[in-house]
Amino acid sequence: MERNLGAVLGILWVQICWVRGDGVEQSPSALSLHEGTSSVLRCNFSITTTTVQWFRQNPRGSLINLFYLVPGTKENGRLNSTFSSKERYSTLHISNAQLEDSGTYLCAGQAQCSQ
Repeated sequence: MERNLGAVLGILWVQICWVRGDGVEQSPSALSLHEGTSSVLRCNFSITTTTVQWFRQNPRGSLINLFYLVPGTKENGRLNSTFSSKERYSTLHISNAQLEDSGTYLCAGQAQCSQ
C-alpha cells in the first residue's frame, strides 16, 4: 500500500509547479502602517496560477499561513484576500492595522506545469 501511495504522490509532484522568483511581483515592496490604518498588498503572477497562499512571517521568524485560496475571496477577521486566476493577481487587505500585524508578508502561487 505504501508503495502505491508513493507513486501517486510522485505523479502529483510532477504535475504541479510553484510560481516563484521572476514569476511573482509583490507590491508594495515595503510598507509601514500606523495602528488603525488600512492597506492593500498585491501579487501579480506572470503565468496563470490555480491557487494562492498568503503568509506572514512575524519578527520572531515564525511563518503563519493566512490564506489558501482558489479563485474567489476569503475573510479572516481584519484580513481579506481576493484571488483571480484569470487576471493573474491576488490581494491581501489589512483593515484597522494592529501591532500583531507586524511582519513580512509573502504570497505564493501554484500553477499546472506544462508538459
